[in-house]
Parts: sequence; C-alpha cells; structure tokens
Amino acid sequence: MPETVVMKFGGTSVASAEDIQRAARRIVAAREGGQQVVAVLSARGKTTDDLVAAAFEISARPLEREMDMLLSTGERISCALCAMAIHDMGHSAISLTGSQAGIVTDSSHTKARILDVRGDRIRAALTDDRIVLVAGFQGVSTQSHDVTTLGRGGSDTTAVAVAAALGAGVCEIYTDVAGVFSADPRLVPNARKLKLVSFDEMLEMSSSGAGVLQLRAVEYARNYNVRIHCRSSFDDAPGTLVLGEDETMERPMVTAITHAHEARVTLAGLRDEPGVAGRVFGALADANVNVDMIIQNEPVSADQRADLSFTVASDDLRSATEVLAPLGVGERTETDPHVGKVSIVGAGMRSHPGVAAQVFRTFGDHEINIEMISTSPIKISCVIAAERVPDAVRALHEAFELGAEAVLEEDPSGVHRPRVAS
Repeated sequence: MPETVVMKFGGTSVASAEDIQRAARRIVAAREGGQQVVAVLSARGKTTDDLVAAAFEISARPLEREMDMLLSTGERISCALCAMAIHDMGHSAISLTGSQAGIVTDSSHTKARILDVRGDRIRAALTDDRIVLVAGFQGVSTQSHDVTTLGRGGSDTTAVAVAAALGAGVCEIYTDVAGVFSADPRLVPNARKLKLVSFDEMLEMSSSGAGVLQLRAVEYARNYNVRIHCRSSFDDAPGTLVLGEDETMERPMVTAITHAHEARVTLAGLRDEPGVAGRVFGALADANVNVDMIIQNEPVSADQRADLSFTVASDDLRSATEVLAPLGVGERTETDPHVGKVSIVGAGMRSHPGVAAQVFRTFGDHEINIEMISTSPIKISCVIAAERVPDAVRALHEAFELGAEAVLEEDPSGVHRPRVAS
C-alpha cells in the first residue's frame, strides 16, 4: 500500500494564484511519486486578519460562535481553489471542511482542542485514488455540533492530527521560511538553520515565542510520535526535522534563542492565605486564558500581604483583567501590556552547568535588567523591557556562538556542539 504523506501549506504559501499553483504542483509531484497525499491548507495571506477586522467593524464584542463560523471560511476557500488547480493538472482531488474530514473538537470557540480525527471519509477518498484537501484550523464540536476553530496556527495542529490518524510517514509543514533557526533571522542575520530538533526542544521553543510551529501541533506530534519536516514552500531544499530525542544526533548545550512579546498582570496586596492562588488561576483557566510565567513574593509586612505577578499573551490581557476584577483578592491590579520574554533552549543544558551564569552575565554586560525568571531542565526564560528584546537576542546568540559561521567541536562522546564563549 502506498505511503501516506500529509502536507500543510501556510497562509503565505497560498496567498496568490501563483502560490496556489505552486502548492498544487508540489502536491501532484508527491502523488506522481507514488504517495497518497492529504494536504491541509491555511487561509490565503491576510484573509483571517481581514475577517477579524470585518467582524469588529460590525461589533465591538463579536460572539465567539459566530467568529468561528466567519473565520472558518478562509481555509475552505484555499482548499477549493487548490482542488481546482489539481484537477487542471490531470488529477482527481476533493476539498473537505474540517467537519467533513472528521475533525472533532471540544466546545471552546476560537481556541478549541482536537479530541478525535474520524478520518473515514479521508481514507475512502484516498482509496479512490483522490488527493484530499482538508481545511485547516477548524473542526466540529462533539457536543454542540457547531463549527469551531483551533486558534492561531491551528492548521499545523490539524495537519499533525490527521497525520497521526492516518499513520502517515511524515507531516510536512510548508511555510515562508526554510526551517527552524537558532534565532529569528530578522533579528539575527547569521542565525543558523537547524537540521534536527527534538520534540522537547521544539515544545520549549514554540512556547517561548518561536512562531514556526504551533505549540499544540508539536505537543500532538510528540504524543503520537509524528515526524514533522518544516520546510520552505518556495524551494526543494530540506528543512528542519522535528523528531524524538532518541533519534537526534546533535544535542547542543544551547540550540536556539527565542523571544516573545507578552503582557504582565500584577495583583498587589494579595491576601497570603490558602486557596487564593487557586481562585485566581482557576478563574483564568475557566476563561481559557493561558498563563506563562508566575512569581509571588514572600509577605514581609505585618498584614501578610503579597504581590503575585504573571504573564499572558497580549491578546488575553483584557480577558484576564475582566475575569480577575470580581474576585476581590488583592488591593489593586497593575498591568503592563508590553513586556518581552527572551529564552534559551537546549537539550544539552540538562548535563552542563554554568548556562544560567552565562545568560545572566551576558545580560549584565549589556545592562539589560531582568524582571522575572523561569526555568525548566532545557530552558531559561527572562522577562525584560520590550524595547531591549532585540539587543538581548543578539547578545545571547553571540555569547553562545550559535551563528551559521560557528565552529563545531566534537567532544569525546562524538556529539557535536558549538563552542561556548568563555
């Protein structure tokens, strides 16, 4: 039986008629190469942004259910147009909405999670020697039967979920960049394209600002062991493979520097008593607000009041403050809508001391003040002033010698890793 490949094309990869034709040719080439092909498409170019803007022209607070109905149309347009192009190239193709493809989700409008992929219709079409085009970013609620969307970057998750359901050999993510880099090339011109990245590293990178792959897509890929090949839509060069850590040959101490812009909320004068934090973060969870970094100080005043700070995505700041206002757990709420987070990620950090010292020394040498710190076994994240993010990314990238021109040294175990600045 022919191998199945899932190919996902992002918005910039289907933006123009020429782009759709290019994607169609790549899909057809894979089919003519003997593979069964399922392609997942995003909305064209800025279509989703335009639809969001149209909604806010009509309503200051659009209903989330209707937003999902509106936003799901963009991907359907892309799929139908690409199917037409494939037909003109002499192959049979069928475009499917998320619900037609069997993408079943929970009922969280605009941020739904995939619960199951009932791919019977996809399999039947493949058996009939058809190319299947699936609208990304969307599904259908198992409870309400309403159309749902998966949030920004959700087409990545659609593609990985379909690949897992079909047992595909690889999920190819086609985008406007050549792969995953050691830093954002827009900030660091000599950033190095990474050949291999482990699932754990990619999870940390996605969660800390790397916009190449959606966090939930990588999480899904790790859980179901789906190989991801992130590559450019505009050439045939290999990109970056994301795969299990036992398959990665290189395990550098530091793999990449990532950055993100977030918002910070501080609850000042918080009562220091059991259950307060549970009420705060329970309310945020119920509102589907994802919290990133959290810091609470130890009360030193006689009235046992503490300050609790945490960061959220900038788009979630209003929801967070609205949810917290009725709780009355603090004396006041302070917000900063513009903070920056810079992170270093590397699987080799588990066994190499001194990484944190070098990070903090680098910030000190460049007079960059650290406001919050969070760590995991393979990541260190620092919240700093938003305007210093570019300086911090470039300084860390240079300090750990991650550039394309970096000299690779081989240690006695045979593992290659960049030299580390002394």
